[in-house]
Amino acid sequence: MSKAAEGSVEDTVIYSERLWPSTWVWLLVLGAAAASIVTFAPIDVFIGFAAAVVIALVLVTLLVLSTPRIVVTPTTLTVGRATIERRYLGAVSAYTGDDATEQRGTALNGLAYLCIRGWISPVVRIEVTDPEDRTPYWLASTRRPKQFTAALAR
Repeated sequence: MSKAAEGSVEDTVIYSERLWPSTWVWLLVLGAAAASIVTFAPIDVFIGFAAAVVIALVLVTLLVLSTPRIVVTPTTLTVGRATIERRYLGAVSAYTGDDATEQRGTALNGLAYLCIRGWISPVVRIEVTDPEDRTPYWLASTRRPKQFTAALAR
């Protein structure tokens, strides 16, 4: 049996999270779909409802496809489309409330890798120690900052 078939320790997921949109974002999608009914109903009610369905499907598809995932394994960290070996990670800090807002705003380094979502307030800042990488740190939104930082501390 090959190593890939067996599953290795490197493949073990320590932490996983999808950054799904909040309820209010889904309500905005419904509102946009409903607005299309009002817009197209004067032309034809059927066209209005058809447009609503199409708009809802397009927006839902875009939201689902753009939802990033955070995955921590014993050897790697993946946030969105980026992956880094954990041996290049330094200090990890979680921020909530006003501190999180500051990290996403005035304290933000322009070279940092960002995977933040406006509908998720807490963020985790992960220092990058690779001397070949100009990125000073990663900043990622998370709904579970304590669990995320604990997974990286292992």
